[in-house]
Amino acid sequence: MTDRTGPLAGVRVLDLSQIVSGPMAACWLADQGAECIKLESPGGDPVRTVGARKGNMSAIFICVNRGKRGETLDLKNPAHHARFEELVRWADVLIENFRPGTMDKLGFAHARCAELNPRLIWCSITGFGPDGPYANIRAYDPVVQAASGIAATQADPAGNPSLVQSLVCDKVTALTAAQAITAALFHRERTGEGQKVEVAMLDAAIAFNWPEGMYNHAFVEPAEPFPEYGTLTRLWPAKDGLVSMAAIQDSEFEAMCEALGNPESLARPEYQTMAGRFAHLATLLPEMGRLVAERTRDELMAGFIRAGAVGCRVNSRAELLEDPQVAHNGCVIEVDQGPHGRVRIARHPARFARSPAVARPGPAPELAPPPA
Repeated sequence: MTDRTGPLAGVRVLDLSQIVSGPMAACWLADQGAECIKLESPGGDPVRTVGARKGNMSAIFICVNRGKRGETLDLKNPAHHARFEELVRWADVLIENFRPGTMDKLGFAHARCAELNPRLIWCSITGFGPDGPYANIRAYDPVVQAASGIAATQADPAGNPSLVQSLVCDKVTALTAAQAITAALFHRERTGEGQKVEVAMLDAAIAFNWPEGMYNHAFVEPAEPFPEYGTLTRLWPAKDGLVSMAAIQDSEFEAMCEALGNPESLARPEYQTMAGRFAHLATLLPEMGRLVAERTRDELMAGFIRAGAVGCRVNSRAELLEDPQVAHNGCVIEVDQGPHGRVRIARHPARFARSPAVARPGPAPELAPPPA
């Protein structure tokens, strides 16, 4: 990989990680210009065969491993250790998300790698942390959702927790790790020092969920309670589907009224302040629901756009690909995955005016044969 562009051009990343959390962190660094080697064991990353796929190349694997070079080593085989040592010396960043102690057992603990490369930034991603009562539990996203309180914040009206149908903990851990790695690189620029960075999925998920998910548990001394955040949100049925709307501030409610044609039923004095609206939700919400149900999603979208209201259609997965704002932003791009054809992925979301991220990342690596 030569002629890389982006703010991290010149940074070299050795990605030992599997599944989503580590690979996605490395992928974001690669999107921002880093040169990245995806190092796999002979059996390959398990996510290669999870979800929609062609052969051993799944859509998930392509999405979180695009733009990387591939190499295969068996670190249980001493014959492969010399090459791994070369890669450690080559790298600025090493990412691994094995269970605690795995790298030690393979003979490549952090201390050993730091001897080989004192400037190395080693990022270790674990489920629950490197030690503690849960350290030996194997961690996947639903387990961390359960432990972190995220499942509790998805409770139904009866109070039963449920799971977010997304790998939210894996992905927020990836973003946390990518940011922490760049912070460590910045520290190294100032001091010349490498260091170990530890990111637990549990810690990342709790920090992510805390602001609104735990606001009723934030004040140590008693405070005025407030309805849990999830109870304040809903999707609204229109004639031909669903929309999402919100109007907390008075100016937002004014815009919502305009978007709905300024109906007299929403002009009641008690609806004109936030306190009044909260006090009269029992009458306000059904009336807004009636007004929304009389309109199509296109009619509602035209009103939201015209008035600058807080609202948008609920896109299906297929509709997302055709959404005009998604198209305008260029959110979805294609990569050429060679014999597997072209694959849609999400464009790197950050835009850099002076050092643009890689506009068109390369394919994800095929599983290379290990050295003889």
